[in-house]
Amino acid sequence: MLEKEQINKDTIPKHIAIIMDGNGRWAKQRGKLRVFGHERGTKSVREVVEGCAELGVDCLTLYAFSTENWNRPKVEVRTLMKLLVSALKKEYKNLKKNKIQLNAIGDLNALPSSTKKELLEVIEKTKNNTGLKLTLALSYGSREELKTAVKSIADKVKNNIISLEKIDESVINNHLYTHNLPDVDLLIRTSGEQRISNFLLWQIAYAELYFTDTLWPDFNKQQLFEAIINYQNRERRFGKISEQLNN
Repeated sequence: MLEKEQINKDTIPKHIAIIMDGNGRWAKQRGKLRVFGHERGTKSVREVVEGCAELGVDCLTLYAFSTENWNRPKVEVRTLMKLLVSALKKEYKNLKKNKIQLNAIGDLNALPSSTKKELLEVIEKTKNNTGLKLTLALSYGSREELKTAVKSIADKVKNNIISLEKIDESVINNHLYTHNLPDVDLLIRTSGEQRISNFLLWQIAYAELYFTDTLWPDFNKQQLFEAIINYQNRERRFGKISEQLNN
């Protein structure tokens, strides 16, 4: 078994993003309703947040609810929103204790008013925390994010705020929901599915991808450490060749 002590503290990924997949299948395997899997999945969130905080990871982004998830059965969506509010209330003390700063990206205006209110309150209360930056992707879709950024930049060009010649990667970055976050170093997806599902398409351009068959409710701190060790054993070349990195 890979241990926490095997992790090289000098090459910890600065930004980890996770597609938390498999809650419904986990519940189905146990003859339970999908909601039971979502409830159990909050335990995995707590473990992963604690693990990242222990290791000194700067940023953790969790794909909590996509724009496509609004198409799920209304009962499941309502339950997910209630679970979010409940989790925010329960975990606030831990966020404060561990100096974790909560953030959120996505179309937050699409959230129920009570959910949005609780979310923004916790974000405000933790904004000065100096530890792990925990970002929840809620009502989030990367294509929508990019479309919004393009429209905003185009409007500024039209109104002579930005010249066409000045548009570069930094300008695009500054118009994304994630403008205050670094690029993703490690993307983890649970449940055995091997796709990105419209998540941080721009931000994962050079991320290492890690897929595990483990369903999200079974993903724990130990498995997070294994993913990080796997990441550390890879050579990140960013378009270069090995010889260039060694010079």
